[in-house]
Amino acid sequence: FFSIPEHHPSTPIATMKSVIFASAMASAAAFAPAQVGRSTVALNEMSKSIPFLTVPEKLDGSMAGDMGFDPMGLSDIQTDLRYARWAEIKHGRVAMLAVTGMVWQEYLPHLPGAAYATTDPFEAISSVGFGSNFQTLLAIGVLELANWEETFNGDSRPGVLKGWEGGGWAKKTEKQQAKAYEQEIVHCRLAMIAFIGATHQTFLLHKGLLDFSSPN
Repeated sequence: FFSIPEHHPSTPIATMKSVIFASAMASAAAFAPAQVGRSTVALNEMSKSIPFLTVPEKLDGSMAGDMGFDPMGLSDIQTDLRYARWAEIKHGRVAMLAVTGMVWQEYLPHLPGAAYATTDPFEAISSVGFGSNFQTLLAIGVLELANWEETFNGDSRPGVLKGWEGGGWAKKTEKQQAKAYEQEIVHCRLAMIAFIGATHQTFLLHKGLLDFSSPN
C-alpha cells in the first residue's frame, strides 16, 4: 500500500550543483543585513575582558568603554543602563579628584594655617573644620541638583554637563569626541581602583601614597 520512491543514484554533476547551491546560500547569509538587537551568534559572543564568559545582552558595545565586563550580571537587573553609566562617570570623576587631592595633601604646598598643615589625607577632613567641609558638600549638592533632571529623565549622552565641555570641544570631530569619551571612562575606572589602593596604603600600611618600599 505504500509506494517506494525510485532511487536515482547521484551523479558527479548533481553533487556539484548541490555544493554550488549550498555555497551560494552561505555567502548570501554572510552578507545579509544584521537584525536589530543581538543575533544568536552575538548572544554567545565571548567577553573581551573575561574571555571565558559570554557578553551580557545589554552590553552591546554602544557605550564608550564597553568591554563586556559584568561577571555579577548587574546589567540584567538594570532597566536602563544610561543611569548606571551616569553613576559610573560621577564616581569616576570624584575618584580622580580624590586621588589628586590625596597626593597633593601629602607632597605639595598647602594653604597657610594650622588647619591645613597635616599631610594625612583623611586627617585633613577633620582638621579643616565644619565650614570647609560644608562648603564642599554644598558645591556637590548644587551640581547634583543642576543635573538632576538630565540624569534621571534626560536623553543626552551620560556624563555630559552642558556648558562644561570646554571651548575646543565643538571643534573636535566625532571620532575625536568618541576617543575622548573612551579615555575619560578608562581614567575614571583607573582612578576608582587607585582610590581603593590609596585608602589601603594609608589606613592599613600607614605609609605615604608614593612610598613604594616593602611593608615593615
